[in-house]
Amino acid sequence: MKLDILVFAVHPDDAELGCSGTILKYIAQGKKVGIVDLTAGELGTRGSKETRKVEAADASAILGVHVRKNLGMRDGFFTNDEVHQLQLIEIIRKYRPQIVLANAIDDRHPDHGRAAALATDAVFLAGLPKIITSDTGTEQEAWRPNLLLHYIQDRYIKPDVLIDITPYWEQKVAAIKAYKTQFFNPEMQEPATYISSSDFLDGIEARAREFGKSIQCSYAEGFTANKILGVASLFDLK
Repeated sequence: MKLDILVFAVHPDDAELGCSGTILKYIAQGKKVGIVDLTAGELGTRGSKETRKVEAADASAILGVHVRKNLGMRDGFFTNDEVHQLQLIEIIRKYRPQIVLANAIDDRHPDHGRAAALATDAVFLAGLPKIITSDTGTEQEAWRPNLLLHYIQDRYIKPDVLIDITPYWEQKVAAIKAYKTQFFNPEMQEPATYISSSDFLDGIEARAREFGKSIQCSYAEGFTANKILGVASLFDLK
């Protein structure tokens, strides 16, 4: 299956927190969107590898994504090296997306920035035909997406582009809350964490409202780019 948008997320729930409004927006427009989680998030304080898998499936059903895969990299210890780059290159060549969305370039969790660098390198390298990869025994053709954007996560980063997600806000929240072990849930008896308080979810909404205010809408998601962005017409800008 060819995807229009491919989302890389180092942990299950990163895509939901960072760009699920954008995912919902483009699926509603008929675009094919997939998520590839790099790790199972097995080092998380709450929940387990198994519960995260179930929660990711529940969130995927809410979002309506066309593909969701997990590459099984080591949470906390994966590196941006040839072995891991080749895993992402194979995925990019398999799904041939026009747009890739990836983790924040810098963030509180060190995995996020490292995953951003890994995705950046893989997007470029996937376009080099002398790098040989295969899918189910068939050699893959080189493919380089037209655009790579990084969603903004915990730390504030000035965005290069904002996407109005107002009609999809409630669905975004539902997808986040599908991760019952991770976020505020008074029924959970596990240790409290930075992301398990109600204040954390309030902060997610405050960020979306702040970004929305900048483009005269209720809620927006922000992205950074590795290059200067252009539009066909000034009238497309808000």
